[in-house]
Amino acid sequence: MSEQVNNQITILPSDADTMQVGEKQMTYHFDVYDGPLDLLLTLVIKNKIDIYDISIAELLEQYMEQIELMRENEMDIASEFLEMASRLVYIKSAMLLPKYEEEAEDLKRELSGQLIEYQLCREIARMLAPMVDFDTFTKQPSKVDFDLTYNRVHPPEDISAAYVSAVGRGQRRLPPDRSAFSGIVSRKIVSVSSRIIYVMRRLWHGRRVTYGELFTASEGRSELVATFLAVLELVKGKRVRIDGEGDDAIVSMIDKEK
Repeated sequence: MSEQVNNQITILPSDADTMQVGEKQMTYHFDVYDGPLDLLLTLVIKNKIDIYDISIAELLEQYMEQIELMRENEMDIASEFLEMASRLVYIKSAMLLPKYEEEAEDLKRELSGQLIEYQLCREIARMLAPMVDFDTFTKQPSKVDFDLTYNRVHPPEDISAAYVSAVGRGQRRLPPDRSAFSGIVSRKIVSVSSRIIYVMRRLWHGRRVTYGELFTASEGRSELVATFLAVLELVKGKRVRIDGEGDDAIVSMIDKEK
C-alpha cells in the first residue's frame, strides 16, 4: 500500500512478515509529476533545453529514462504519460522523413507552445501558493451588471477594410456562379468527323471549291479548327487533293476508279 505526501511516495508495509518488523513507514524520495507536461518542463529546465527550439531526440531520451525509472520503482504509470511518449516518438519519426518534415515542425511548435503556457501557469501557481490561508474567510463575489456597450472608436478606413475582408471570405465559401464555366461548358464542341462529312458534301459529284470557301461558313474557332483537321485527314487518306497554294488553292475529290 502506498500514499502520496508532499510530492513523495510513502510505501506502507502490507504483508504479515513485514508487519512483524514493526509499523515503521518506509519513505522513498521520488519526484511525482502532475502530468506529462510537468515532467517535460522539468526535463527542459534541468537539461537547459531551448523551449522555443526543442531537441525532440534529446527530450525523448530523457523522458523515456524517467518512464523506465517509474517502472523500476513499481509505480502505476498513467496513460497520459504513455500517450505523451508515443507523441514524442511520432514527432521524432516524422522529422526523419522529408515528406512529413513540415508536419513535424508544426507538431514541434505546438508542443513548445503548450510547454510555454504550462510554464506560465506553474509560475502563477507558485506566486499564488503563499496566499492560501485556511483561516481566512471568503465569500462568493457579488453580482455586477456590466455595461456591454462597445465604446471603442475605429477609423473609417479600418471598418471599410474589415467589411471588404469579411465579404470576400463569404464569397469564397459560395459555389462558383454558372458564368464562371461559360467559357468551358457553353462553348460549342465540333467533331472532326462531322466536318469531314461537310467537306465531302461540298465536293460531291465532282464539284471543285477553293480552299478558302471551306472555311467561310465556319462559325467560331472550334469549327475552323475541326474543318482544318478534316481536310488534313481527307488528304492523308487520299480522298481529297489540293492544287495550288493559299486560299485560292483548288480542293477536289480523288476519283479512285481512275
